[in-house]
Amino acid sequence: MRTGGTVAQWVGLVAPSRNAPPADVHALLFVAVTESPESNIGVCGCLLVFVSLLLMLVTLPISIWMSIKIVKEYERAIIFRLGRILRGGAKGPGLFFIIPCTDSFINVDMRTITFDIPPQEVLTKDSVTISVDGVVYYRVQNATLAVANITNADAATRLLAQTTLRNVLGTKNLAEILSDREEIAHSMQSSLDEATDDWGIKVERVEIKDVKLPQQLQRAMAAEAEAAREARAKVIAAEGEMNASRALKEAATVIAESPSALQLRYLQTLNTIAAEKNSTIIFPLPIDFMQSFLRKPGDASV
Repeated sequence: MRTGGTVAQWVGLVAPSRNAPPADVHALLFVAVTESPESNIGVCGCLLVFVSLLLMLVTLPISIWMSIKIVKEYERAIIFRLGRILRGGAKGPGLFFIIPCTDSFINVDMRTITFDIPPQEVLTKDSVTISVDGVVYYRVQNATLAVANITNADAATRLLAQTTLRNVLGTKNLAEILSDREEIAHSMQSSLDEATDDWGIKVERVEIKDVKLPQQLQRAMAAEAEAAREARAKVIAAEGEMNASRALKEAATVIAESPSALQLRYLQTLNTIAAEKNSTIIFPLPIDFMQSFLRKPGDASV
């Protein structure tokens, strides 16, 4: 039965017969209501719609203000007639009409909605307890499904996001959670989007905000990282000492070939010390120069 027409259409059906007797007007209204094929509301439903239309026509133009509704650009309206959703889907944006007394409607916001996932205590695959939170971005893709298939789409999506976060992280090691956040977020988005498809919800994005570790685990990881850095520093220092000893050996070989090169090195070292404005200057003397003073008088004759 076709009961989904606008008020203007209903008035157009009756307008040509305004000069007809009241019985003919009632007959036209009854035919317009009972021959509508859009929804099966039964005979009683047709009578109620007929009475509602009759009252609306009697109280014109006051009733027209009760029939005109407006929804905003980012909203859609789901119209119920005697408890049944009208065919044709959601109405809007803009102006639409309803029949007083028999029609009701629900506005659905189509904008993107964000919410924070509360911190969840998760036991990882390697038996480490961590606290993880995140954020979810979603929007209503099908207003009719969001109203007809679930009581509260927003609350259901929030609870499902918490459960999905625990399930996904429970299959990961701690190292994977700390390093593969993007992959985990993409997996959560796919799972949520598939689960909420029957609710008319489209999950656009999921992000992992923070991963909190226990204090004891943080100290243990810090000690492990510090020990690893110290080990690498010792290895680097040992390699540097080995390379320096090789360079010194080569330098000693070069200096041994020319005794005057050693004297030039002494003078260069003295110049470096004097440039630093020190009050004490140590002047090295060759051992060969000191041997003449260390000889005994009997050795001089020899």
